[in-house]
Amino acid sequence: MRDEVKQHAWTQIAEAGVSALSLNAIGKQMGVSGPALYRYFESRDELITELIRDAYSNLADTVRSAYDGGADVVALAQVIRTWALANPQRYLLIYGTPVPDDTIMSVLVDATGGSDRAVSFLTRLHGILSLELAGYFAGTDVDLARLVESEISELVSSDRS
Repeated sequence: MRDEVKQHAWTQIAEAGVSALSLNAIGKQMGVSGPALYRYFESRDELITELIRDAYSNLADTVRSAYDGGADVVALAQVIRTWALANPQRYLLIYGTPVPDDTIMSVLVDATGGSDRAVSFLTRLHGILSLELAGYFAGTDVDLARLVESEISELVSSDRS
């Protein structure tokens, strides 16, 4: 029953985003009352947490399998990208749902001197910030301010060559 609820939840998220996730709607689709599902999940938040765990596990299994199969770092990047494109709702659930705003991008295009550089700037910065905020660097001695400075300086210096 829990797996069936989660399958319906993924369908809802794919169609309308995580904000539209409703145990009552899932219950209706399954032919039971929404409150009946609270026997399986204490709350909507518990369901979302379990979906996040499942998404992380699925991605980790995919990456581990590719690595154990001999994939190098470049190939692993493609494995992760392929997984994300095949599972966009899962990727966005675990890494955040951005709200595009071309105002920021237009400033970055002006500041960096071009669209490609602006995209590279934003992806490097966003990647580090997302990982930092999610706690991925906990327990390391990485100086995150220095890492950001290094990544952006490298980008700027590579643009000059």
